[in-house]
Amino acid sequence: MKTMQKGFTLIELMIVVAIIGILAAVAIPAYQNYIAKSQVSRVMGEAGGLKTAVEACVLDGKFTIGSAASECNPGASGSNLQASGGNAAPGVTLATTVGVPQITLDTSGSATIVATFGNNAAADLQTKTLTWTRAVAGTWTCATTAAGKYVPSGCTAS
Repeated sequence: MKTMQKGFTLIELMIVVAIIGILAAVAIPAYQNYIAKSQVSRVMGEAGGLKTAVEACVLDGKFTIGSAASECNPGASGSNLQASGGNAAPGVTLATTVGVPQITLDTSGSATIVATFGNNAAADLQTKTLTWTRAVAGTWTCATTAAGKYVPSGCTAS
């Protein structure tokens, strides 16, 4: 009488577990790099979104951040990828788990928007910065202190 094999042998199961382990060892670091790069892109967009408001302030001659009519109010919203602090909208109290970029304006027409990574940002990005800089001529440039492998196109590593 013939007996039929039912199920898998122990060696077959061990081979499958080893293959899954090898795949995980390769996939997890690649996924973490992907997440960090997407976080840099997100913060670049969030900080870059303030360029229009800052440009309007510079063109209107408003060179201080605040809530008075003569002061610039860029209307920055909080981000859980940025460190606490920065120039929040007047009258808005942010939770300690969110932050907004730090904006500085100069009477010459130059400006900077500095976003510092913190809170929920990837471990490799903690305390790194992304800076949008406005030249007196009105052109904007982006630079970041994040590692080169995370830098999105349109921004440079510094």
